[in-house]
Amino acid sequence: MIKERVRWAVNALTRRLGGPRQARIVLLLACVLALNTADSGVIGAIVDELRRSLHIGNTQVGVLTAAPSLVGAVATVPVGMLTDRVPRVPLLAGSILLWSAAMIVGGLATSYEWLLTSRVALGAVTATAGPTVASLTGDLFPHGQRAGIYGRILAGELIGAGFGLVVGGNVAAALSWRLSFWFVAVLGLALAAVVWRLLPEPGRGAQGRARVQERQSEAARQAVDESDVRPRPENVLRTDPSRMTFPQAARHVLHIRTNVIIIVASAIGYFFFAGLRTFAIVFVRHRYGVGRAELSLLVPVIGAGALAGVLTAGRLADHLVRRGRIAARVLVPSVAYTASALLFLPGLLTASPWIALPLFFLAAAALAAANPPLDAVRLDVVHFRLWGRAESIRTILRMIGEAIAPVLFGWLSGVFAPGDHSGTGLDRVFLIALIPLLVNGLILLRARRSYAPDVASAMESERRFPAA
Repeated sequence: MIKERVRWAVNALTRRLGGPRQARIVLLLACVLALNTADSGVIGAIVDELRRSLHIGNTQVGVLTAAPSLVGAVATVPVGMLTDRVPRVPLLAGSILLWSAAMIVGGLATSYEWLLTSRVALGAVTATAGPTVASLTGDLFPHGQRAGIYGRILAGELIGAGFGLVVGGNVAAALSWRLSFWFVAVLGLALAAVVWRLLPEPGRGAQGRARVQERQSEAARQAVDESDVRPRPENVLRTDPSRMTFPQAARHVLHIRTNVIIIVASAIGYFFFAGLRTFAIVFVRHRYGVGRAELSLLVPVIGAGALAGVLTAGRLADHLVRRGRIAARVLVPSVAYTASALLFLPGLLTASPWIALPLFFLAAAALAAANPPLDAVRLDVVHFRLWGRAESIRTILRMIGEAIAPVLFGWLSGVFAPGDHSGTGLDRVFLIALIPLLVNGLILLRARRSYAPDVASAMESERRFPAA
């Protein structure tokens, strides 16, 4: 009976993900992102253990999370160029191997400086995930399904962070924080082998070739074709993108107004998420008096909300696009960020975990819902041969935001509650951090008018420089 139910669940999931081949690709790319965030989840889960073992404070813990992001921001530049020019699957598998090695070294650390050095090395290889996953997604899945597909892939980020928080925390509490590092490192080694063997390497512009025959089935581009929207002349490529240097590519993608807006919005969203995943466990434990056992139940519930948001928003945006709302992929994230801030606010102000839990569930769903449509927009408005470099530019700003947030959250918590490591000052920090989320909602409204012309410009660029 149990085997039959498991088989039924697997078959249902496979059908839901579009068949065996598509399901395999989505799960592999989601696992790559899950591994990327599991590390930060582990750090967030073992804050107390690290402070006791290494005699450090919240600011130093924040630096441990910030270091990989800051180094990754720098490493993203060469990675973006490699993504557009070399086979992506070997690049991704190799980076996962190096990531696992850095985690093993981190677990051997006997001092804060040793652990920090391993985290710096970790950052140099985590930069590979964003550009390669974006480029592979663009070439493996058709334009009209991208927001929905991206939602399923980005679910890996949330699952990885939740996995790191729950499993990493329990392993650290039962055995050692070092084993938390080594456990995810072993998973990384296994994933590298699976990615190498099972992830296909698509041709550059594969979906671009498909769009030539299937233009009528893609609602957004069809609507742009049939409307009075015209390309922005300054955004239409005049140089073969495959021959562009990185500075030339950067100038081009940063002239695309919609792309700039979503880069800023994405960076702000991940800024908040980075601070949340680093200090949420400490905050919840001391704000609501929740123990390790209760946390093991609460984290999955809130994670389920985020998972629901990330899986629903992309499909909703795609549905609205098919119904004629061309700008839905920027409107959905605008509403999501605003709703997230408004839902987090009462949850942070209450002292009851039972009142806070449903609010945090909905707030997490709204926060996660913004990402799939935004990631689809980035592919919509950029020529396919610039996807890797365009993603690397966004990743630079995103990782800078992710690097600043843990340090800033940790430092401000000390300012608001000097000498108190119990998390008392974190409630005020989280309240202040809601302001950028509200601003995000307003920022994205400005992309409504620029989105359609920028899509038209990308289409015209693809006509000039089609797939080989």
